[in-house]
Amino acid sequence: MSQEITRIVDNIARDKNIDRESIFADLEEAMVSAVRKQFGEPESEITVHIDRTTGEITAFKDKVQIDMTHLGRIPAQTAKQVMIQKIKANERDSIYTEFSKRKGTIVSGSVVRYESGTLIVNLDHRAEGFMPKNEQIMGQSHHPGERIRCLILDVKETSGQVKIILSRTHPDFIRKLFELEVPEISENIIEIRALVREAGYRSKVAVASSDEKVDPVGACVGVRGSRIKNIVDELGGEKIDIVRWNESSQVLISNGLMPAKVSEIALCFELGRATVVVDEDQLSLAIGKHGQNVRLAARLTGWDIDILTPDEYNQGIERLTNCVKTAAGDDTLVDKLIALGVISVLDLEDVGAEPLVSELGIDAGLAEKLIATATEEARRLAAEPKKQAESLLEKQSDHQHDESALGKELEATDNEQTVTNNE
Repeated sequence: MSQEITRIVDNIARDKNIDRESIFADLEEAMVSAVRKQFGEPESEITVHIDRTTGEITAFKDKVQIDMTHLGRIPAQTAKQVMIQKIKANERDSIYTEFSKRKGTIVSGSVVRYESGTLIVNLDHRAEGFMPKNEQIMGQSHHPGERIRCLILDVKETSGQVKIILSRTHPDFIRKLFELEVPEISENIIEIRALVREAGYRSKVAVASSDEKVDPVGACVGVRGSRIKNIVDELGGEKIDIVRWNESSQVLISNGLMPAKVSEIALCFELGRATVVVDEDQLSLAIGKHGQNVRLAARLTGWDIDILTPDEYNQGIERLTNCVKTAAGDDTLVDKLIALGVISVLDLEDVGAEPLVSELGIDAGLAEKLIATATEEARRLAAEPKKQAESLLEKQSDHQHDESALGKELEATDNEQTVTNNE
């Protein structure tokens, strides 16, 4: 029996990942409760010791040794209940400690079931992870028993239960997949400088290399795309653009908008806005499906990006030139404004007078006049679409009126012919 106790304790410690000494301590405490239950003397001094090697139990009540084998059924049940509660608490603490340390890492598990849209995943046969619907990749579904990888997003202890929150949509999930697939990243030769993601659709990853002999983009792609293919397959076909990082905002924005080719970029640091000019045939590539490419590029670079065609860019410059001529009498300030990143009257209105005075050295009165003229022009431009819409509606109304009049005229003619035929 004594040796059996040590064997059982060893098995529990191994299976539940609980410290062996704490199990012995809990067992001794449970036996003290049982002895107290047996004798019904709360004031008695009771001690129980279990030998950690042999498993031999020695118990004392008021310094008098007692035989534990003589305890009744009810005290034994009490010891059992106490022991179960303590092992569960220890197991809970062990799971919380272990998975808290693994927060932010990738873990593998097998799918158990869906509960109200939440995916339940068995982790290491010890704990269940919860993946809420918003942490699942849209369009992907999993079946029971399927092995999946996911990111441990958070670990909480609520109502006596450890809740492990999992995610496959978090940007760090891709970051960790790259660390697993690309050794140069885990060796700190290549660094992921920025990563943005619209889970299930597209991601952009900006990478830089500390070794000039190592191409960061080529290393991440791998031979014939072998490395990136593994990541894309894991994500169910999500597109991943690997972008070469550059400290220059202009170069980074150009890289971030790839595969589109950029013709020109104007940066307005006052507004945090980049105006990017692309040829007509590159416009759809630059914007991307539902604006996805430019939206991700803006988040990747931290700039508000406007995409213009050469015609739109030139129209903006022309309106700005006319505005400056109206306010200042000549257009000598236009080049300075363009250098400041102001390429339209809307930009000029947004910038305000203060940067014109501090950055360009323009007289404060002239700066206010420029802004007032730009504001008036901006209002006129904003009103144009409304006027065009009203004009279009008016034309449609006239057209419908003409069609109605023509219909009545034809009807009258048909009636006259009918009367003539009857006669």
